[in-house]
Amino acid sequence: MPVSESLDAPGKARALYEARRTRVPIAPFTDADPSLGMAEGYAIQRELLPLLLADGDRVVGYKVGLTSTAMQRMVGVDSPDHGPVLASTVYRDGDSLPLDRFIAPKVEAEIVFVMGERLLGPGIGPTDAARAVAGAAASMEIVDSRIADWRIKLADTVADLASNGAVAVSSRVVPLAGLDTRLVGMTLTRNGELIDTGAGAAALGDPLAVVAWLANVLGEHGVALEPGHLVMTGALHAAVPMAAGEVYRAEFDRLGPVSIRVTAGDAAKRSSTTTTGAEVAA
Repeated sequence: MPVSESLDAPGKARALYEARRTRVPIAPFTDADPSLGMAEGYAIQRELLPLLLADGDRVVGYKVGLTSTAMQRMVGVDSPDHGPVLASTVYRDGDSLPLDRFIAPKVEAEIVFVMGERLLGPGIGPTDAARAVAGAAASMEIVDSRIADWRIKLADTVADLASNGAVAVSSRVVPLAGLDTRLVGMTLTRNGELIDTGAGAAALGDPLAVVAWLANVLGEHGVALEPGHLVMTGALHAAVPMAAGEVYRAEFDRLGPVSIRVTAGDAAKRSSTTTTGAEVAA
């Protein structure tokens, strides 16, 4: 898909980089140019990632968003989007998340896979994905937007690493033998009170189909899912705004629980417990 000739992808990437650094949101790119679409979003994302990696970060996996039919209809697309997961954004089960590390964070419970083998598209199906996956784990994604007031259209969220903020991952990785991730039920509580439920089938009908889709899309650019990579497969419910003092717990059939505590925090005091998919699976 061709990219708009007038797109200043490096300039827009720099604006997003500064918004991430200062936690001061910017206006949607689509306000100035409503014609921007998915291709332009990925062009900006490709310029943004090297800026973040130059600060010493590294890619430890990928998130896939817009995996539910409802979300695709809301944004007006018929396929998911994706973005890299950075090591600095990965937390362990039970960690405290400082609110001031984000701009307007929301929590989403989802199934995450840990890759056991290299997986490179094209031609990947759910069965191929299942063979390459080491196991599944409970997780909560914290989505965040560097775009003011979440006034995002497709190009805005894609450019902004698919609105990824952070992820908390359980240390328990469950092998797929005998596990149908489509049927994995989930309950989400805030301070002990039930606020939502969901099931694995909300993610493209099958979370393994999400892995296959991602491998095929990345494969178009010669990029593979590598052993140890995390693959976040999309929210199983509507995103929930977070506030300091709240404790969230998502409990999944067979996969077990994962929890986070939201604090006012100090963004300069990053937890030393950051982990990666390879370490989770170890």
